[in-house]
Amino acid sequence: MTDTNRLDYQWDDEKKTIWIKGLPDFDLKQTLECGQCFRWNKEQDGSYTGTAFSRVINIRQEDGILFIDNCTHRDFLDIWMDYFDFNRDYGRIKKALASDDPVMERVISFGEGIRLLKQDEWETLVSFIISQNANIPRIKKCIESLCQNFGKPIAPYRGKIYYTFPSPIEIIEGSKEKIEICRLGYRESYILKTAEQVNQDQGRILYNVKLRPRTEAEEYLLSLCGVGPKVAHCVLLFAMGYYDSFPIDVWMKRVMNRLYGHSETATAAMATFALNQFGDLSGFAQQYLFYYARIEMGKTIKIDKTIKIGKTIKMGKTIKIDKKKEMEEM
Repeated sequence: MTDTNRLDYQWDDEKKTIWIKGLPDFDLKQTLECGQCFRWNKEQDGSYTGTAFSRVINIRQEDGILFIDNCTHRDFLDIWMDYFDFNRDYGRIKKALASDDPVMERVISFGEGIRLLKQDEWETLVSFIISQNANIPRIKKCIESLCQNFGKPIAPYRGKIYYTFPSPIEIIEGSKEKIEICRLGYRESYILKTAEQVNQDQGRILYNVKLRPRTEAEEYLLSLCGVGPKVAHCVLLFAMGYYDSFPIDVWMKRVMNRLYGHSETATAAMATFALNQFGDLSGFAQQYLFYYARIEMGKTIKIDKTIKIGKTIKMGKTIKIDKKKEMEEM
């Protein structure tokens, strides 16, 4: 069957398959590996299998067609259309950001297929609490362990059992032994306390504060245990739809210093600059900048102080580092 809406797609509910033709401004790898999500895994054939909203799908991009497996038409409309932001005109966004900004124009060219995912608020909150001071492989491992020990099993897919992301009450009612298995370190107490805070009203504030002005949503998030400005802005951007948010971590500090001349310690100045320069599109700009930082700047680093990577390196010397290792850092 074929839908007559603007998006050119077809579906087969018997085979639980969706295929989308000619989707512009979308690159699967860039979107799923740009640091905004952690429950997608690349398969040997280049496709990605992931879990969100208690569903498991496999998605692949081939010859200009996007294939989604294990997905009914109803789930596509109710979940994945919004999740992947398929209805947004990213061509217009990129054009607006690059206008009169040659720096951003070049940055966008490195990740022009990125789309911002619309994720679950609770899952995004916990995921980015876990992400603090950790690299991506460790983050993914901790999150999967949390799901396996506290979530519910989903129907097996391709011979493997996947798990839902646990709710606040499931984490609260879990055993101490289970939470310790997840090896969350100091983040363990943050997550337990935050689960208790969110569960006080069964998550009503967390899931409805996005209807309020951003300042109120940010204030609420910052009141939760283990949540600082970076985590708060990630939740605002990747789950709540506040696209003027501009999360700043170590990669953003590097790229803002390198491309726009801001001191790496001047995070407030960076945030103000982003709001003035990018406005309501700040969140989109942030993802293009973040992806550029990890892909391009990850190749070579200017060492500004004596450090030790295998052996002592002289101050100020430019070195090439192991790209894979550097790319895993957050």
